[in-house]
Amino acid sequence: MTYTEWQKSSFSGSGSECVEVRTAGRAVELRESDEGHLTIHTTPAALATLLHGVKAGEFDHHA
Repeated sequence: MTYTEWQKSSFSGSGSECVEVRTAGRAVELRESDEGHLTIHTTPAALATLLHGVKAGEFDHHA
């Protein structure tokens, strides 16, 4: 399986608590940089659907 380098979110500061993403074959992986051993594996389509919902404010009531 081919992995790309972890990419840190542009919204993250210079600290260690950052969201990172990379591709792993046909999957997408997400992690928090300070908890690198915990990784979420998903598909590009599922991630796109989640991001669309976040941008649309569908999850604001959880904040």
